[in-house]
Amino acid sequence: MFRFIVTNNGSGHSVAGLRYKEYQLKDYSSWFLKQLNNTENWKRLKGCLVKTQDCNNLAKKYKTLKQYKSAKLTPIEAGCCGPPSECGYPPVNASYYDLSFHPISSNKDCKLYKNSRAVKCYNCDSCKAGVAQYMKTEWRIVAILNLVLFIVLSIIYFVGCCARRNAVRRRSKI
Repeated sequence: MFRFIVTNNGSGHSVAGLRYKEYQLKDYSSWFLKQLNNTENWKRLKGCLVKTQDCNNLAKKYKTLKQYKSAKLTPIEAGCCGPPSECGYPPVNASYYDLSFHPISSNKDCKLYKNSRAVKCYNCDSCKAGVAQYMKTEWRIVAILNLVLFIVLSIIYFVGCCARRNAVRRRSKI
């Protein structure tokens, strides 16, 4: 299981039996963080996250707790659908955590997480880190597609220019 750990002092705690991949907001550019921390932008992004029902569908996707613990979650699932792993809340199932335990971390995200379908950890820094990682991955794919499209269009333009030049030469010989 990969989880997003956003800590105040930069050190993450792990729970026995689980593997963690740490993403922190400080790993992203200041411009990108400014966009994520903009209240209006985040409100729109959060609205989209709630509407997608990704977090609520985890219980359907992973029928048992064992399946959930061994699953490779997407950045958004790991960052937004559960509390940061350093909080130490035990999962009851894929979309519900036992919040009766006191968090073992002082991370503010531990207090922000709620089991409510509309709240989850959508206001957490871990969710913002998950969205940032997702966008970083998606933008890389878009950049590669744009590069391929540029190369294809350049080749078509080059072939068109050569064909036009040859046509002009043929007309001038006649």
